[in-house]
Amino acid sequence: MRPKPLLQFFVLLPFLIGLCFTGSVVAQASAQFKTIEWPDLIPQEDLDALLNPPEYITEVQDGSAEDQISSQIKNTISAATNDRYQQALVSTRIKPELDGQPVRIPGYIVPLEFNDDQVITDFFLVPFFGACIHVPPPPPNQVIYVNYPKGLKLDALFDPFWISGILKTSLIENDMATAAYAIEMQSYEVYAE
Repeated sequence: MRPKPLLQFFVLLPFLIGLCFTGSVVAQASAQFKTIEWPDLIPQEDLDALLNPPEYITEVQDGSAEDQISSQIKNTISAATNDRYQQALVSTRIKPELDGQPVRIPGYIVPLEFNDDQVITDFFLVPFFGACIHVPPPPPNQVIYVNYPKGLKLDALFDPFWISGILKTSLIENDMATAAYAIEMQSYEVYAE
């Protein structure tokens, strides 16, 4: 059996992308908001489990039932009750100390609602492009719900943004994904290094 690079890619992508957002822009962050990264939202036990996947993740044979994405999703849900790694993949566990904190975090916008002018008023902020749209959603503690009645326009979904506001530990469920955090957005800017 050989490693399944695609499966490993989808499992570890949110954490690798979160680490890539560090850099010179972080040093320029407003003193009003503390710059955080995506792994900062995950309780240590979940992070440890995700960063140390079990061997069976790499032992899926090409063409087998387990190789199909729908089977992988079903297996993840059914295995979540007794496998620490699988539990971390669907975890709604949060860091309570982040509740009410002014934060600044980079991410990608997944539109949920638009106003009459086609301006986005509700969206999920996620750590990597395509989350919730082209691939299974990240763990709920890696999804932030944002309601922004003023709205914002996007030129392209693949453009990352810095979002600043007050972070809340609030479970929001939607047909697209579940978010374990919400943010009262105060400002946004295009992510640039």
